[in-house]
Amino acid sequence: MRKIIPFVCAIVMALSSCSGDLEPGQVKVTGGVIQGTVTENMAVYKGIPFAASPVGELRWKAPQPVIPWEGVKDATEFGPSPIQPMQMPGLTTSEDSLYLNVWTPAKAKTDKLPVMVWIYGGGFSMGSSSEFDGAPLAEKGVVLVTINYRVGQMGFFVHPELSAENPEGVSGNYGILDQIAALEWIQNNISEFGGDPSKVTIFGESAGGISVSMLCASPLAKGLFRGAISESGGSFGPSRVNNYPGENMKLLEDAEKVGSDLADKLGANSIAELRSMPPESLSQGMVITGGPWPVIDGYVIPDDQFRMYESGNFNDINVLIGYNSDEGASFGSSTDSKVYTKDIEERFGPYADALMKAYPVGSPKVVKTGRDLVRDAAFGWHTWAWARLQAEKGRSKVYLYYFDQHPEYPEDSPMYGHGSPHGQEVDYVFKRLKSESVPTDYQLSETIATYWTNFVKFGDPNGQNNDGLPVWPEFTKDDHVTMVLTGDKPYSSAVPSEDAMWVLDSYFAWRRTTEGDSWARNR
Repeated sequence: MRKIIPFVCAIVMALSSCSGDLEPGQVKVTGGVIQGTVTENMAVYKGIPFAASPVGELRWKAPQPVIPWEGVKDATEFGPSPIQPMQMPGLTTSEDSLYLNVWTPAKAKTDKLPVMVWIYGGGFSMGSSSEFDGAPLAEKGVVLVTINYRVGQMGFFVHPELSAENPEGVSGNYGILDQIAALEWIQNNISEFGGDPSKVTIFGESAGGISVSMLCASPLAKGLFRGAISESGGSFGPSRVNNYPGENMKLLEDAEKVGSDLADKLGANSIAELRSMPPESLSQGMVITGGPWPVIDGYVIPDDQFRMYESGNFNDINVLIGYNSDEGASFGSSTDSKVYTKDIEERFGPYADALMKAYPVGSPKVVKTGRDLVRDAAFGWHTWAWARLQAEKGRSKVYLYYFDQHPEYPEDSPMYGHGSPHGQEVDYVFKRLKSESVPTDYQLSETIATYWTNFVKFGDPNGQNNDGLPVWPEFTKDDHVTMVLTGDKPYSSAVPSEDAMWVLDSYFAWRRTTEGDSWARNR
């Protein structure tokens, strides 16, 4: 063992190395010792296994404990990404994908820094933790963790035979169980990286934000985090057999029928045969609606989340949640007002006319107010309902945002009248702006990163000294206020289109009635 001088021990993150039994950059975690990459200001550990490889007989089972390894495991490269139907350039995929990554600025284990845990999006069909660099956020005084979870058919396949073999009588939701297993690993290990397991905040976007919402409702995740940030997430819509954005959830028995049909199409007579097939043969093309998705199984996700929150049955923690101004531009709806109107009538039935009055479609091309219906049906209403229900039923703080950073396009541009599309804010959060960005983009990115990390540290985006930022007021049951994230100076405002969202709220309320459920099942 080479001698370690005190100065080096301090600079190279004396997380464990000063104890004399580990080399600099080495940390002992569940399963064994790992070796990361250490610089003067940051230590990075990649490809850390948090569960056993879900292969062979472990395919479509809840994540199992890590299998210990001999010697020192290299943790300088990302682990494989989960199997997914669309191969991303440069992405190595494997069924063996349950790995996480840690960026820590801590100088010692005793630093007890707050922890941020990123859950990626991708429609529950795609995504990888390796796409995100945690250093820019970690540099603001937090330990940053990114996690993998199973997606597509590997993560959310439901089948009656799988339910029968499960002690809880359920199947599917393996990807959500992976997230919970990663959070349990963090509780047991993050102190070795200078993090505080009592100060964990989860955050994610799109399917990651929806996952955050589900974890906030799941009893299996209780106590694993103290705060949550959801970007364009929320899962407060009712179940539906034929899914639409915002009505993506199926009941277990309905999802089992879909799984049985898929097994028949693949010519498989048993789960054993399906487990013997190459994972690539089971992957379906990415489908935002109707594809593999979490299900209401009565166990991981006990019930319709709206009803759970109405009854006060949720993990009552501080939340920072929001959505983008033009989410509706990202989901393939027709720009022709006649076709769009027909689509609205098909989806919303007896509520179509009232909703098109609340959200004017325009003619002959669909204008932004029409797209706002798609935005709110998929994201805005869910986030607003989440904020409203928690403010009414909970005791913790709620902070709502509306991201609206975009160029003012000229009238002759095909982008005229467009706002911020789905996913745009992610680059601002992770401070990875493109070359064409303007000064206000960089200012907003720094502002958002500070708001986010303040929330992680203090449960309040304003922090303790306000950092010179515009004050972000709480959303309360008596004051429905949002923070508009735009330009060089965000500002608080009334919730955009809130009057229209109350009309959409009445549709979702009707859909939860026997009449509304029967109507949807017969479409």
